[in-house]
Amino acid sequence: MRVTYIGHTAQLSGGELALARMLPALTGVEPRVVLAEDGPLVARLREDGICTEVLPMGEAARHLRRAEVRPGRLPLAALVGSVQATWRLARRLRSERPDLLHTNTLKAALYGGVAGRLAGVPVVWHLRDRIAPDYLPRPAVWMVRLAARALPVAVIANSSATLATLRPGIHTRRLDTVVASPIPSVPPRSSRPRDGQPFTLGLVGRLAPWKGQDLFLRAFAMSFPDTDARARVVGSAMFGEDDWVQSLRDLVVDLGIQKRVDFVGFTTDVAAEYARFDVFVHASLIPEPFGQVVFEAMAAGVPVVAPEAGGPGEVVTDGVDGLLYQMGDVEDLASRMRTIAADAGLRARLGEAGRRRVDDFTPDKVASQVMEVYTNVLARHRQRRVQR
Repeated sequence: MRVTYIGHTAQLSGGELALARMLPALTGVEPRVVLAEDGPLVARLREDGICTEVLPMGEAARHLRRAEVRPGRLPLAALVGSVQATWRLARRLRSERPDLLHTNTLKAALYGGVAGRLAGVPVVWHLRDRIAPDYLPRPAVWMVRLAARALPVAVIANSSATLATLRPGIHTRRLDTVVASPIPSVPPRSSRPRDGQPFTLGLVGRLAPWKGQDLFLRAFAMSFPDTDARARVVGSAMFGEDDWVQSLRDLVVDLGIQKRVDFVGFTTDVAAEYARFDVFVHASLIPEPFGQVVFEAMAAGVPVVAPEAGGPGEVVTDGVDGLLYQMGDVEDLASRMRTIAADAGLRARLGEAGRRRVDDFTPDKVASQVMEVYTNVLARHRQRRVQR
């Protein structure tokens, strides 16, 4: 089965990491990845023996922000770049004739979906973003929902919460499936007390306003005003959000906790960071489509505190394999932090239960579910061709 995978970015963000983890686990597939830029993902895929090509897209189109997607206000350079990229991709698909086209990002779903239709190749969207006004401008929401009726023959969503925002009931002929993102096995964090080390709470992810690093820091200051507890913020800004990083550094000074907060920056060895955490905290201010880092922490045996909405709210059972709090509520988050900090037995129970819970999301199991989607799509495609 020859499958071409399309992505607009080669940075190692959540969706790109999920793709890199899934492809080596697929059996019976000859994968080819086409990206719109060069970057770390290209090197990682090639190291794993995945055929990867860069088909450049104009910078204006590649860097178009979702807030700019409004009727009559789309930058001309971005529009031209998108059309050119779509046409080049369609020509490539016509010449190579893959069995399926699998789009890995929201931008790729749009230009890749059109290119797939032009080339006569069945398109599978992998939806990793919520199609809702709290994440996209309202015109973009309606544009994506409309495109979802015309472009893909199947949609794979990373959670039921994500799929629900696409309003799947409006198009019954499309195959819609929920498949979690793959979580690799992570060396379990030692259960022994870290002698001489202060109690540490950590947060991992891209530094951006909606990711809630400020909420985490405020809750930390509220929960541990007079202790040696430490906070670690792991991650960096990725899409022109450097001002946000500076605002976080200013915030810890205002809160008087600058000596107990470590800004780690980007790291390729996230497992080493999980080993330093006594508790992992997730603080997004809008529902996460999936929340990959939450489940990575669980795989490492780190007890998690996460919002009750979105992907984490679907997977984590409060008090069983993690603690949930009301999203965006700094006092509720602070209360959960104090609860878990005060009870070592609770931390041990949650950590062990969390590891068992994410056994359902191994790359092999995820790849098997995706293969089932491919098989069903191709069977339906062949049947329609016979009928025609």
